[in-house]
Amino acid sequence: MSTGVIIALIVIVAVVLVVAAVLALRARGPQHGGSLKRRFGPEYDLAVARHDGDTKAAERELAERVRRHGSLHTRPLEPAERERFEARWAAAQERFVDSPREAVGEADGLLAELAAARGFPDGGQYEEQLTALSVHHAHHVEGYRRVHRVTHTRADDAQGGGAGTEEMRASMVEARALFEALVRPDRHDAGRRRNGTAAGEPLPAAPAAAAHAPRTTHAWSLGKRRPKES
Repeated sequence: MSTGVIIALIVIVAVVLVVAAVLALRARGPQHGGSLKRRFGPEYDLAVARHDGDTKAAERELAERVRRHGSLHTRPLEPAERERFEARWAAAQERFVDSPREAVGEADGLLAELAAARGFPDGGQYEEQLTALSVHHAHHVEGYRRVHRVTHTRADDAQGGGAGTEEMRASMVEARALFEALVRPDRHDAGRRRNGTAAGEPLPAAPAAAAHAPRTTHAWSLGKRRPKES
């Protein structure tokens, strides 16, 4: 057997091994249950429950989410955009004291607008937007789901399973986690902002309205007056 034939056979075998390795990695990728559970966390459990405990069906659904939205690249917010969103969220929190249902509705619309501004599907396609967010913010997306559900619950249905003030407060508190995840700069945004803030400069300070807004982690922050200090 000539040297050329031997080299050709070696090349063919190497190509076959590479292709087999790639196929094996794909098979173990998003379809692998352990990796999906780590990636989706609470969303994994919700998907399993939605499929009546059928983990295979749930994993197929989650793998399809990754296939459709896993390669989505978000765009950074400009400093002025970030300040406007922070100020609007602070205003919604303040409004909750007197108009909780209107405040939750504002939070729902604000999350939809903010997600769209970051590059996720438009808020007019709620289910598609929520699905994309679940791929990239699985541990925070439930808050958006809750404020959206509360917003679309009839105001006069509180006794029949609708949203009361405590449920609205809880939904706002949980939704803030997603808001903060979306509004803050990503780690890779710094290199993209060279046309705005130069490398090494501090980021612009938050607006006064946002900086002094009550934090939702306090019991009095939504719908409860802050106790007077002595």
